[in-house]
Amino acid sequence: MSFSAIGLSAYLLEAITAQGYTKPYPIQEQAIPPILAGKDVLGIAQTGSGKTASFALPILERLSKQQGKRSRSVSALVLVPTRELAMQVGEVFKALGAHLPRKVKTLAVYGGVSINPQMMALSGTEILVATPGRLLDLISSKAVRLSEVEVLVLDEADKMLNLGFKEEMDQIFALLPQVRQNVLFSATLAGDVAAIKEKLLLNPVTIEVVAENQDAELIKQTAYQVPDESKGPLLRYLIKQQNMQQVLVFISSIKKADNVVVKLKKNGIEAMAMHSQKSQGSRTESLKQFKAGKIRVLVATDLASRGIDIQFLPYVINYDLPRSPKDYVHRIGRTGRAEAAGEAISLISPDEMHHFKIIQKKMGKRVPLIETGDLDLKGF
Repeated sequence: MSFSAIGLSAYLLEAITAQGYTKPYPIQEQAIPPILAGKDVLGIAQTGSGKTASFALPILERLSKQQGKRSRSVSALVLVPTRELAMQVGEVFKALGAHLPRKVKTLAVYGGVSINPQMMALSGTEILVATPGRLLDLISSKAVRLSEVEVLVLDEADKMLNLGFKEEMDQIFALLPQVRQNVLFSATLAGDVAAIKEKLLLNPVTIEVVAENQDAELIKQTAYQVPDESKGPLLRYLIKQQNMQQVLVFISSIKKADNVVVKLKKNGIEAMAMHSQKSQGSRTESLKQFKAGKIRVLVATDLASRGIDIQFLPYVINYDLPRSPKDYVHRIGRTGRAEAAGEAISLISPDEMHHFKIIQKKMGKRVPLIETGDLDLKGF
């Protein structure tokens, strides 16, 4: 099926072509028609499956046919768990709406930066992408109203619930009009998500798409057995020996992330850290430079990694293993996206070996384990 067959206007088709889309991804093909029809939708799809465009396109199509607003009452509200994801989703809306004959104003709001510029920018906003905390701050300041919201999107609902937004979301739900369209996307239908589904959705169209990033052929997984004290030298050895030019490294703590970056730089490998103790401006700049290929390595903690969406990221390295198998799948899913192959490498210390076996069992896949005793890591 082509995008034109889904029922999108020529203006959106022009933007789709400019963004390099040739045909809809499965989640887009299945979700866009019912969202266009005004139905509630529950989409189960991993990050990287093309889900942002699957709700952005029909929302833009719908609002572009309406008269614009100058009030502080938004028409579409998209709730996301992190700052980075808010910015990313906002940019998708702006890019896809670039050729519309009537500009549909989109604004992304999030914490970690001054609230005043966001308050000033809200006038005339029709699509608001927001993290829950900052949205409530803006509501309490009477900078925005939710009384005219026509469509609510809850993006990455499983992560939002895991990050403890339930109380904030309950406050937001209470301010929304009773009659509205609801669209919920989640990587899994966990217990909390199922409960929200029952609370929010009315006779929803349920769509479940197995993400491309879980296809073993797209992600080559490798693990190296290495003493904890040798992880740093091995990381630098692999980057130089394989001439890796764009590497996302996941690490367990803020302090360790900063230390790894210092050592990479000392060895001539340009790197930056991205974690919760960095300012929002610093995090945004790190991600911008990494995407542009100006730095080779981005070292990130799990929380800061939410919203890192790079279509053709070739390498992900687990410097430390995450706590859960789900987080492992989420991490390696940063690569192997949009039908592009990628490589996921894990550095496994003896203390992590048992946990890694559990991850493999839950994942249903055996990962080759390479001994590193014979590698000469001197000088790295």
